[in-house]
Amino acid sequence: MTTPSRFPDPYGSGGSGANLADILERVLDKGIVIAGDIRINLLDIELLTIKLRLVVASVERAKEMGIDWWEDDPSLSSGARRRELADENERLRQRIAALEADTA
Repeated sequence: MTTPSRFPDPYGSGGSGANLADILERVLDKGIVIAGDIRINLLDIELLTIKLRLVVASVERAKEMGIDWWEDDPSLSSGARRRELADENERLRQRIAALEADTA
């Protein structure tokens, strides 16, 4: 026989609340935006402003919203890295061709 605890169950087995997986699924499906500004003033002179913008969403939802910057970032996308290397190789070939044409 178990005695009821005076403390709430941290895993929500009481069935009354949504569990973490449900909340995460909803946030990723719908997306959430958190925005805020931090300003540091001294004697009414603005010294520093930091604008914070955070979007939490699934990759599919982000693409629907037009957010796809990671696809073009070489440090995050192997395809972007290959495109960057191909562009660099083409520029180097053009420079070599121009130098060879100058010396001929």
